[in-house]
Amino acid sequence: MKIRPAHQVDAASLAALSIEVWIGTYLRYGVSSFFAQYALSEFTTDRFERLLKEGNDLLVVSENRDGIDGYIRVAKERVAPVEGLSDLEIATIYVQPRHHGKGIGSALLDCAIDHAQANNRNSIWLTTNSENQPAIDFYLSKGFLQVGTTDFRIGEQSYPNHVLALKTPSHIQG
Repeated sequence: MKIRPAHQVDAASLAALSIEVWIGTYLRYGVSSFFAQYALSEFTTDRFERLLKEGNDLLVVSENRDGIDGYIRVAKERVAPVEGLSDLEIATIYVQPRHHGKGIGSALLDCAIDHAQANNRNSIWLTTNSENQPAIDFYLSKGFLQVGTTDFRIGEQSYPNHVLALKTPSHIQG
């Protein structure tokens, strides 16, 4: 496993991996037109090229000998849905399911935590679907705490999400 910053050339791989993970995680009973349209419009090569060109977000990939198997995106200047959190959101952390349990998610998460500390933030936060118990268990095992709830919206539909936050090590009082 090699952890490195994402590059422009990675945009198509990031889009494909995102579609794979999102559909595999959230569409358990089939792919409706509604969700297909969302995935295909949200996870595009152009969108990742734009994110990488803008350079505002931290985007780090995990790479094996065949290609990218996971990534994390940390966005700054985000308004948290719960008061008292920093402006750093883990917008996305995706690892191909066949690579779960290999330490990829942990390594990517460490990059985000290091980024928060390097930028003198007291916390880093994320939202995850309230039914995504494997992800919730992973974050709780890494020291995140559920600090609230919010809704993820696609069009007129909303889906309950947990807000999870981690105080950065330099801000933990012991």
